[in-house]
Amino acid sequence: MPAQYKALTAAEIRRLETLEKRYREAARAQFERRAAYYHQFTGGRYTSVTVRDQKTRWGSCSSRGTLSFNYRLIFAPPVILDYVVVHELCHLTHMNHSRDFWDMVAGIMPEHKEYRRWLRDHGHELTLTAYLERIGIPVTLD
Repeated sequence: MPAQYKALTAAEIRRLETLEKRYREAARAQFERRAAYYHQFTGGRYTSVTVRDQKTRWGSCSSRGTLSFNYRLIFAPPVILDYVVVHELCHLTHMNHSRDFWDMVAGIMPEHKEYRRWLRDHGHELTLTAYLERIGIPVTLD
């Protein structure tokens, strides 16, 4: 249970867990759609898309072609989610952060440095509770 849930009632926690499950499902669908779209520009071969809730990573690409994404990106502006998808897809060709890798990312998303900076500056804000508050849905049920 996340630390921010500790002060909530059991009903509020169940509600947040249900919402989180729905957002994870929405995130999976969005990652699959965006990976399929950007794959035409990156090439390589991926085998699957997984969704996680990592604490320190927004995405990863395994040597076997598994693309993993942090579900909390669903709360980011769409272009930020797209940047992470492009970043991981480029790892299918370059399994490193070499100049060739960054040149490939820049060829698809010239503004990638701006998006990377946005994640560094605002990534901590990408939580379910912060999102709900931002769109005007109360976290507590009182």
